[in-house]
Amino acid sequence: MTFINPTRRGFLQGGATLLGAGWLMNSTALAAVDPNSFSGRVFSASHYGPFEAVVRDGRIVEISPMIELDQRPTEMLMYGVLDRVYDKTRIDYPMVRKSYLDGWKTGDVKPELRGKEEYVRVDWDTALKLTAKAIVDTIEQHGNQAILSTSYGGWSHAGIMRPNVLQGKFFNMIGGCTNTVGDWSGGASQISLPHVIGDMEVYSAQTAWEVIRDNTEVFVLVGCDPVKNNRVEYTVADHGMYTPWEQIRDNGTRFISINPQRTASDKVLNADWVRIVPNTDVALFLGMAFHVLENGLEDKDYLAKYTVGSDRWIAYVKGEGDDKTPKTPEWAAALTGIDAAKIRDLAETLAKSRTEIAGAWSLQRAHHGEMTHWAIINFAALTGKIGKPGEGVGFSWHYGSGGMPQSGKATPAGLSQGKNFVTETIVPASRLTEALENPGAEVVYNGNLRKYPDVQMIYNAGNNFMSHQQDTNRLIKALAKVRTIVSQDVWWTAATRWADIVLPASSPLERDDISVGGTYSNDRIYAMKKIIEPVGESRSDFDIFAGLADLFYRQSQYIEDQAYPEYIDIIKKAYNGTSAAETTPFEVFWEKGYAFQPAPKEARSWVRHGDFYADPEKNHLHTRSGRIEMFCQTIAEMKLDDCPGMPMWLEPAEYLGNARDGQLHVVSPHPWFRLHSQMANSERLRALYQVQGREPVRINAEDAAARGIADGDIVELYNDRGTVIAGAVVSDEIMPGVVSIYEGGWPSLDSKGRCNSGLVNFLTSTQKSSGLSQATTANTCLVSMRKCEDPDGPNMAYEKPAIIEGVELAAISDDDLNLDRLDALVEALYADMSPGEKMFYERCTVCHGPRDVGAFTQLQWKAITPSMFPRAGLDEAEAALVMDFLMANASDAAK
Repeated sequence: MTFINPTRRGFLQGGATLLGAGWLMNSTALAAVDPNSFSGRVFSASHYGPFEAVVRDGRIVEISPMIELDQRPTEMLMYGVLDRVYDKTRIDYPMVRKSYLDGWKTGDVKPELRGKEEYVRVDWDTALKLTAKAIVDTIEQHGNQAILSTSYGGWSHAGIMRPNVLQGKFFNMIGGCTNTVGDWSGGASQISLPHVIGDMEVYSAQTAWEVIRDNTEVFVLVGCDPVKNNRVEYTVADHGMYTPWEQIRDNGTRFISINPQRTASDKVLNADWVRIVPNTDVALFLGMAFHVLENGLEDKDYLAKYTVGSDRWIAYVKGEGDDKTPKTPEWAAALTGIDAAKIRDLAETLAKSRTEIAGAWSLQRAHHGEMTHWAIINFAALTGKIGKPGEGVGFSWHYGSGGMPQSGKATPAGLSQGKNFVTETIVPASRLTEALENPGAEVVYNGNLRKYPDVQMIYNAGNNFMSHQQDTNRLIKALAKVRTIVSQDVWWTAATRWADIVLPASSPLERDDISVGGTYSNDRIYAMKKIIEPVGESRSDFDIFAGLADLFYRQSQYIEDQAYPEYIDIIKKAYNGTSAAETTPFEVFWEKGYAFQPAPKEARSWVRHGDFYADPEKNHLHTRSGRIEMFCQTIAEMKLDDCPGMPMWLEPAEYLGNARDGQLHVVSPHPWFRLHSQMANSERLRALYQVQGREPVRINAEDAAARGIADGDIVELYNDRGTVIAGAVVSDEIMPGVVSIYEGGWPSLDSKGRCNSGLVNFLTSTQKSSGLSQATTANTCLVSMRKCEDPDGPNMAYEKPAIIEGVELAAISDDDLNLDRLDALVEALYADMSPGEKMFYERCTVCHGPRDVGAFTQLQWKAITPSMFPRAGLDEAEAALVMDFLMANASDAAK
């Protein structure tokens, strides 16, 4: 079976073409300015920006940034992209863990030895057949739901051929598997805010920057660091907002930063830094709201016209609720560490000025994280801000060049994932460990009752789930119950080091693809050209899944041989569906490497929620009331102890307010030199930030002195969950009681069980945000800290594991596999789909769009689709078809 050709022979013929480069157009996007310079240049694009690769004798020797397209290229592009292609952490050929290879027939595979024993080099035939057998065994014995996909997110590759999409397509052909739901980035708010303000907000476009420049008097950054986080992009970064931010600053806008530590953005934007105890932002906004109400600064007309439930929230703020506690500035000061007078000053400044409040995603990665963005929304509504030019709230200013004008144009659409027939079991993205520990247990997600699967197999493609799951030691123990883990990746990340079968994928520079520039602007289309042949025996994710599919002799019901006779035709089809194709033919686009689809003039004056503010009846929000729900009856009716119907102060499980003597609060923001864990294996980048070969941890000078720690010392951070070793960076730009260590490190356990590399998730908790979203609470974490007196050898995170080569393997016969068992199991699943259903699975499930139709209500789908449909490139008629399908199959649809 193959995604492209309807027969096994057809796949083999197509595969031969794929492995060659005969169809590849021999051209580059831009020659060097110097006509005498070396011409061996190939245009491509990445999460880190567009570039030209200089290639000599089939090897990349330099990465050249495209200043014409990206005026702020980063070290990640110029160093990291090249470094990791040839890094020693590359997986050169297929591998199988020794005990798994020895025991695959008997079942004695010794999962407890994962992460400890060596791997055996095998050929592709052996690796794919063992993978196929594990899939069929699992489905036959336990059902499709016993296979869990941890290939969450799709951040590993900027093009449409993302591994998670291709994996979804493969498994859905054979009945599906259990998927993760939600995500880490905005897991709490993406569920709560559609109920509150009618949109996920965390993945939504922001007010056009020129509107901010010309209207905003005060811009408040709440945990928000756009200068750092806009260095990377889910699609192709072009760093378009850097100059606009400087123009906003230079035009006189005052920036205020509310954050436990001073950030890069604070320095660039000359922000006034207000230090706050982590996880207490709700208390701050409640305290400011009290002062606003006490001094008559609220906008009563706005509340009456644009909101519901304000009376109940105001009563709570005043102390007229059940707790009988007025949320005075003094009350808030005791929790936040901000002086009461400062809270009053902030309240008056924000209320009396044209104010825009930017909340970071990190705020809601906390216990009761749903409350934080909601409290910001309520304060902005209380003071009459939302929807006015240069005022209001925005929760994606730090991502995707939020603030750039939107083109509103169609972007390249990837391959359909098809329909997943597994709908009764789910695993919220951050709840993997709990799911493994509690098979069959009930879990509530977004008000819907589902069950955890009894996971027997994990398939992981292009995702380092072992680095981003919390409480890593607990996860390692929980994984011991899983019979088979397959990890498909380019490098020896943590997820591959704890796998049984390792399939080497080629890097993004070793296959052709297509992407778009700017999550929100969508104003250019990029060719991601293949630059070199796959390193070692690696294969593209497309070829790997096609090879697995071929073993099952199945074809997709969505992809027809006539439509896509060759791989390049998928890219052509994707490009021809964009608006750029209307003016630039594919051949011209591929030759040059990019094509523009500019934003219209009116996009430069667009205001987030502006239509709602202009006419709340005609342009009502997709909430139950059609207005901003300061008290939300829908959430209240769920009767969740940890997520009430309005933003209230709920004490976090761990924070400085309940810390033991000497404990510190650790926050783990996104890195400066990485995209999560990507680029950690770049030696040149690590040289710029590591301290004695470990992750740096920022600590206040007072805290360091009290512990006898000097700048550059090796330190231990520890709690009941684990211990990590890091390098101290002593600073006055982080508040006492707080330490900061970037997320995304690669782990390496020493002889004492400590992470000798500095992966913060050995410390973080699996505590859920709430029963509403089941989201991560990575930023709710207390630790102790001391100088490390007994470091145990060098950090081995960026070395290969032990590998056994030269083993002679007996060929695996088809009789040993018996893959035909799958036919009868799958045959009964497929039925004709409606046009809207087919289009949803083809176009709307390839990025952040939810894949489970029945997990969301009709109103939530109405709130999600305004940002989802443009990314999917749907026209008005197509959007209507998909919406009909969603309305008929939402969780609250009539059955």
